[in-house]
Amino acid sequence: MENFDYLVRNLEKIHTTENGIMRIQRNLDLYQTDVVEWCKEKISDKRSTIIKKGKNYYLTIDSIVITINAHSLTIITAHKRKPEALLRIV
Repeated sequence: MENFDYLVRNLEKIHTTENGIMRIQRNLDLYQTDVVEWCKEKISDKRSTIIKKGKNYYLTIDSIVITINAHSLTIITAHKRKPEALLRIV
């Protein structure tokens, strides 16, 4: 819950790079104009599970894992995961 609260309190600081946008769009087949806002909606969703491992947060929701750098709050990537792979991360 602490990780969830921290990310939600700092939503305005969450961002990504141009390469990050392209990587997320490609990995998720998500071609919306504002990938960061889409990720922020997932972060705010109460169903999301957020854990911190090392220098990154890993947010899992539905069949998606979003990786966010804990220090800079940069969205690094997002991937579709199979249900059995989700169990290994969470």
